[in-house]
Amino acid sequence: MLDARSVVEIGTGTGVSGLWLLRGMRSDGVLTTVDIETEHQRLAKQSFTEADIATQRVRTISGAALDVLPRLTDGHYDIVFCDGDKSEYAAYLKEALRLLRPGGVVAFDNALWHDRVADPAQRDEETVAIRDLGKEIAAHDDLVSVLLPVGDGLLLAKKEWTPETD
Repeated sequence: MLDARSVVEIGTGTGVSGLWLLRGMRSDGVLTTVDIETEHQRLAKQSFTEADIATQRVRTISGAALDVLPRLTDGHYDIVFCDGDKSEYAAYLKEALRLLRPGGVVAFDNALWHDRVADPAQRDEETVAIRDLGKEIAAHDDLVSVLLPVGDGLLLAKKEWTPETD
């Protein structure tokens, strides 16, 4: 849909989401995937190799997302996919808004968090962080969002063009 050429993934895992992102990108698109666990990246590289993904299409960066993201280029990315530390989701949003081009999309996995987000009695750190993220996205005038109730929930927000983003 976005004709994505450049995507950031926070939380490499074993490469499953990275494979889906790559399959939805342009054939010359590049996925930049960040994970604090080098073993995750090793497994993901193996998955990419087994799926015949060209090595030049994937850039793996080992480190904490909030240390790595500030070093990436402003306004360069079409999609930022967040599936890292839930308590850092608000900080990921801030970085994503800087990284995304106008029309780009930030996506947050686990947006329903095991059906806990909709239950106000649930007050654990991750649930509260995800709940607060939804409120923060709704308050942004330059974001158009949708919550998809698939799996454990996927929250998408498109960065609209504003004079400040030009």
